[in-house]
Amino acid sequence: MHHQDVQAAVAQMLEVLRPRTDEDWTVPAGPLEWNCRQTASHIGHDLLAYAGQLAARPADAYLLFDLRVRPTASPAEALQVAAACGGLPGSALATADPSLRAWHRGPCDPTGFAAMGVAEILLHIHDITRGLGVDWLPPTPLWAAVLDRLFPDAPPGEPVPVLLWCTGRGDLDGLPRRTSWTWKAARPG
Repeated sequence: MHHQDVQAAVAQMLEVLRPRTDEDWTVPAGPLEWNCRQTASHIGHDLLAYAGQLAARPADAYLLFDLRVRPTASPAEALQVAAACGGLPGSALATADPSLRAWHRGPCDPTGFAAMGVAEILLHIHDITRGLGVDWLPPTPLWAAVLDRLFPDAPPGEPVPVLLWCTGRGDLDGLPRRTSWTWKAARPG
């Protein structure tokens, strides 16, 4: 995965959610405890954090900063922050050497950061659309790439239901629903 995938996910986020910013974003975002506006802010937070990790290249820790989106931000403003933050890892990834490693539960390469960025965006679009009552599923090629990169031990099957199961958001025939999970973005150099 690479910077174009992050850019495609940001474009998908804006296409799907921008027309819905006049709706009630105080409702829970799907299965999450956050509401839809808080979830959009979380997308921005994680994308900024990934860009920071790529820029600073820490070997053994996360950078000690957080994004704070003002509680008074409207859904449109929170979405704008998320989109702006989406441009940052995209830019960092566009120039990243493939041998670069930065911390994310271990040494993570640029493809891992790209996959995490796409995952954060698409999974949380899914959460927000569930909260807003919108029937939306992510583009299968991006979803499949995230599944391949971050969940190498995923069971076989169609990428959308498998990734929803891997992240505790759905059921998969014959398997108990996950109540905890971690993706595997880190890869030794």
